[in-house]
Amino acid sequence: PTKHILTPIHLAAFQRSPTYRDVTTFIDDLNESVIGLQLADVKPSPVRRTQSLIDILDQVLDIAHRTPPVDNKLSRFGNPAFKTFYDKVGEASTSMHRGLVPDEAIPEVETYLKESWGNRQRVDYGSGMEFNFLCWMLCLVKLNAVQQSDYPFLVLGVFWKYIQVMRYLQSTYWLEPAGSHGVWGLDDYQFLPFLWGAGQLKGHKHLKPKCIHDPEILEAFSSKYMYLSCISFINSIKTASLRWHSPMLDDISVVKTWDKVNSGMIKMYQAEVLGKLPVMQHALFGSLLPFPTVQEDPTLADAEEIEPDSHGHVHAKGETGWTMDCCGIPAVPSAFAES
Repeated sequence: PTKHILTPIHLAAFQRSPTYRDVTTFIDDLNESVIGLQLADVKPSPVRRTQSLIDILDQVLDIAHRTPPVDNKLSRFGNPAFKTFYDKVGEASTSMHRGLVPDEAIPEVETYLKESWGNRQRVDYGSGMEFNFLCWMLCLVKLNAVQQSDYPFLVLGVFWKYIQVMRYLQSTYWLEPAGSHGVWGLDDYQFLPFLWGAGQLKGHKHLKPKCIHDPEILEAFSSKYMYLSCISFINSIKTASLRWHSPMLDDISVVKTWDKVNSGMIKMYQAEVLGKLPVMQHALFGSLLPFPTVQEDPTLADAEEIEPDSHGHVHAKGETGWTMDCCGIPAVPSAFAES
């Protein structure tokens, strides 16, 4: 898989493509599969389809445990040991996938998994890397390594395990958030746990969005619902109030129902992740998740040639005049106001 989105024209072509529809449909289907479920409600499939994915994540975590951070007094962020960890995962990834997908598909599928843990050069992590993990799961579906009946466990088992591993990596190697203000006040690193976490809580008879401010509710239910677990995790690593360090989450808490929070999260993800060049310039496309050709989308013939810089960034002026790169996104999402 390689990068294709270098200009707004490329981004618009992606948003019109079958791959975009596959991705958004996949997100929606996974969301629907977990409505009303708690984290403990799902188990690996009896034929080990999904357990093999947990085994892969356990191997990644084991590699991290065996690759401790080095003494790094020069910077708060970016421990150099992350690059060693990243290389070790790359060396082991082929064997991780053997037997899970056809051998000829391994080079393509393993690329998404390797790129899910952060950027080796910049030693950072953000929603673009989280998107790679989503693409990894979608590739497994396309290759029939997992089935639609596995979707609840894919979210509440596999993806949630990925989040646990990422929390360890973020705290161990001090990965810098890929965006100077985190993901718009949601979380410094993640987005999808909030989207699918709100899906879990849709229609809950007692828990309302404002409950994130109640310490007793968080203590009682954070082990059952992703959204509440994420709030508890943020509270555990930040000292100021939620309003100060996570203003978007604070604003969302006044929404009346989880249905509206969930639909707002879906709109926000489409607009602020899938719809933003600073994030999607790092997206990877191959045979399983193809990028449209000029023949399929003639507008691509008008795309100008832009070379990424030494960090793999594209720096292009947006319509507002802001310089768009993955170190900051000026737009404030309005998805929730429109819900």
